[in-house]
Amino acid sequence: MTQIIDTHTHFFDPQRPQGVPWPTPDNADLYRTTLPEHFLAAAAGHGVTHTVVVEASPWLEDNRWILDLAGDPQRAGRTAIAGFVGNLSSAGVDFRRHLDRFGEHPLFRGIRLGRDAVTGRGRATLVETVRELSERELALDLLVGAEELPAVVDLCDAAPEAHVVIDHVGHVPIDGEPPDPAWCAGMAALARAPHVYCKISGLVEQAVPKPAPADVAFYEPTLDALWERFGAERLLYASNWPVCRKGAPYATVFAIAQAYVERHGPDAAARVYRENAIACYRLPVPLPG
Repeated sequence: MTQIIDTHTHFFDPQRPQGVPWPTPDNADLYRTTLPEHFLAAAAGHGVTHTVVVEASPWLEDNRWILDLAGDPQRAGRTAIAGFVGNLSSAGVDFRRHLDRFGEHPLFRGIRLGRDAVTGRGRATLVETVRELSERELALDLLVGAEELPAVVDLCDAAPEAHVVIDHVGHVPIDGEPPDPAWCAGMAALARAPHVYCKISGLVEQAVPKPAPADVAFYEPTLDALWERFGAERLLYASNWPVCRKGAPYATVFAIAQAYVERHGPDAAARVYRENAIACYRLPVPLPG
């Protein structure tokens, strides 16, 4: 099996003196110390050796906390962190200064923005932001759904060289049937942009029935729609761990993706598991660790 990069995880430590803004103490599934060694314990048995961490904390200095975690000498060779997608407000007056500061670290590979940045108050400056990211060879992850996809298409038309990543299969509800036609149309339009990628993450979270089914057949209509549009060249394996635990353990999340991806052959699997992550985020090679 090829070396696997999980392109979407979150690390945090509620036991820090300052605590964490997310997850909150009432979230029994997530409110616990969650570090690279815990991720490796869950994932390494499946051939997963590295991850791209996505920052969910709105605290600016938590970007530095993850970057310091990646370089912690006590975890040398065990950090598993191949890249980091930060959390910076693109509408902030100090955005470029912060981008300069964090961007000096070779593992800082982009930022993530949400719906409000695409269709709300941040939209006016978003094209400029994305062009800035593109010039720095940084990616933009987006937390969006079907309603926002037309705006993302416009964004990609305005900045065609930008590397844009749709997180969590575009938040389409999954019910075992063909997916939402509006989502399908939006994804088809996005796929025409040369550098748009989509993460195969959030499957169990987006499943309508609870508990989420473990059989890949339930997810096939959605995965088929993605494969038809993005193919092996622009899909990324991702788990959304540890958030995915609310829907299923890591082993189930991986098994669903594995059952679908590997039927397309070893070359396709190598792309989805590793090569696309390196190309999309321009990860340093050889990978750290």
